[in-house]
Amino acid sequence: MKTTTQDLVPQDRGADHTTAEIVQQPEVWRAVGAIVTGERESLDAFLGPLLADDDLRIVLTGAGTSAFAGEVVRAAVARATGRRTDAVSTTDIVADPYASFPEDVPTLLVSFARSGDSPESVAATRLADEVLAHVHHLVITCNSDGQLARLHGDSPSSHVLLMPAAANDQGFAMTSSFTSMLLASLLALGALSTEAIESPAAAAEHITAGGLSRQIGELLTREPERLVYLGSSSALKGLAHESALKLLELTGGALVAASESSLGFRHGPKSVLNDRTAVVVYVSNDPYTRRYDLDILAELRAGLPQGSVVAVSASRDGLPGDDTWLLPGLDGVDDAVLALPAVLCAQLLALHSSLGHGIRPDNPFPSGEVNRVVQGVTVHPLPRRRDDVA
Repeated sequence: MKTTTQDLVPQDRGADHTTAEIVQQPEVWRAVGAIVTGERESLDAFLGPLLADDDLRIVLTGAGTSAFAGEVVRAAVARATGRRTDAVSTTDIVADPYASFPEDVPTLLVSFARSGDSPESVAATRLADEVLAHVHHLVITCNSDGQLARLHGDSPSSHVLLMPAAANDQGFAMTSSFTSMLLASLLALGALSTEAIESPAAAAEHITAGGLSRQIGELLTREPERLVYLGSSSALKGLAHESALKLLELTGGALVAASESSLGFRHGPKSVLNDRTAVVVYVSNDPYTRRYDLDILAELRAGLPQGSVVAVSASRDGLPGDDTWLLPGLDGVDDAVLALPAVLCAQLLALHSSLGHGIRPDNPFPSGEVNRVVQGVTVHPLPRRRDDVA
């Protein structure tokens, strides 16, 4: 039976957009696959000559959730293209473009943007054009009317890849926009085939159909006051960043959220733990990296109350049956692909935590102190050389 938004959250709770946008993701991913397939010829014509250059640097950029999309896919894109690939946020590019582009090498700037109207989104592409002699732009956005899409739509050095209209989330927090743009970058840059979409889509449908409802509910009945997300691989550490941000956003900051790598957590961030802390560990599919996730799980479970430490994994290998949230059909896939359905766990945790705190997830900041599209940013003119700065 197909899941409806009412199956997850009753109406009139201020969560209609957010709930629908979480549930719709598997179908939106299939639509993304059709879009990339339809644009394959033009994408290859644009990307082929760039990727043929051994000196090409790929920079994945965005702000907030969009930046985390770049973190999730970075390693997979680097492996697929064989080119130096870095995830650098637009906020870092705007604040310090010379450090973000320290070498004047041929560059493909891949911009992730839900609206394309955030001041940093447009400024980052403009600054790249100013600082670098040879730069091309792959713009992945959910809004055909956004400034970024309009600016780059007719440029011969740019390709705009528009997501399905449904991916332009109307809720406050990015959910389907995040996963759609993440998936599109993997497809466009050859890190995933369209045929491979079905496995993560089926796992996501398992989640939205209630496959983890009991486990999510049990974790939230503990009424945690702090929630930590951990992931060891490059992709799953990026996913941990996004998961913590989603919780902060949808609860309006009412619930403390943190993120780290499994090894990095011991180096100070572990101080956040108390008996009201819940921890979610994204367990890598890479056999070597997975060992570090299993180590931190065993350590945390020995020191925290039973049921407060959860593993999200595609396989039960090395994991006890209790407190393991299984993502079926994904054993062995790249961690960037695993992140697609895994983030639904974080989205649903954030959604229900928000409702549990009496917050309306579609608009957790009714007074406007935090906005759906960032406001209040002044982009200052860039001196030609750092020496020009007084």
